[in-house]
Amino acid sequence: MRILTGIQPTNTLHIGNLFGALIPASTLQEKNDVFMMIADYHAITIERKPEDLRKAIYFATAAYLAAGVDPKRTILFQQSQVPEHTELAWIMETITSLGEAERMTQFKDKSASQGKRTSVGLFAYPMLQAADILLYHAEGVPVGADQKQHIELTRDLALRFNTRFGETFTIPEPLIPKSGARIKSLSEPEKKMSKSAPSAKSYLSLLDDDEMIAKKIRSAVTDSSPTITFDEQRTGLHNLLTIFGIITKEKPDAVAAQYATKGAKALKDDLTEAIILSLRPLRAEILGYLKNEDELKKILTIGSEAAHHIAHDTLNTVKTNIGLKL
Repeated sequence: MRILTGIQPTNTLHIGNLFGALIPASTLQEKNDVFMMIADYHAITIERKPEDLRKAIYFATAAYLAAGVDPKRTILFQQSQVPEHTELAWIMETITSLGEAERMTQFKDKSASQGKRTSVGLFAYPMLQAADILLYHAEGVPVGADQKQHIELTRDLALRFNTRFGETFTIPEPLIPKSGARIKSLSEPEKKMSKSAPSAKSYLSLLDDDEMIAKKIRSAVTDSSPTITFDEQRTGLHNLLTIFGIITKEKPDAVAAQYATKGAKALKDDLTEAIILSLRPLRAEILGYLKNEDELKKILTIGSEAAHHIAHDTLNTVKTNIGLKL
């Protein structure tokens, strides 16, 4: 299967990204034809300092590599190095109705707090995402449940284009992970763990040191009940047990049974140790890659050139089919 996956470059990639995107991406490359994208155009829908964005692109690349992505087996590339993404995005916008774009839940959620400051880029984000996917004829796209609506729009646009202009695009399927994607905020466990959260206490960054990890887990929200159970209604505890299960590869309810009468402190202490042991070597590897930005740049350049060849052919077909090619 041909798969496209991507991650926005940010210096606050967290364990939700690790278990929901980075590690699954490295697993997918074993049996699939995988394109892995540093989605830097998507990252500029909010204001970013140029130097911070450059560092974040390198960091995201280093994180992919540290998680096991092999650039010799997959195409690891930088979105902005492939101009066909924005060119096809415009074409996707011309066949998207205003009503479809306005229905996107993620836009409504994010724009609610930004008001008139909301960028047009955030509104057009799903059409760029559709272009990202359709350029490479991806059959599968790993996404969290919150992105499923965008994949549904991509499918609709691909089918609409194919109907109007002839068979052009592959119709992609969303690949929603069974775990990892369910990791919630440590401070607000009703919400998904997010790198854009206002409080750093809500997520575990891949670069948090051992002391910071311990501090954040100690302050993680639980409840007053002394008994440990794996119950979705107990959102904070459910989240910690989910994380524990992902790291130890045990079922969360089995973990809960082990700590049934030990209390939240014992659970948090042992979870802290498990997280530290899991993240410490990864953190060291990421920092090691970041010491050689020239090598990271070279990897992205090679991958982007490979992606460009495929994207160029797809866009040529699109232009021919809609009558732009003379």
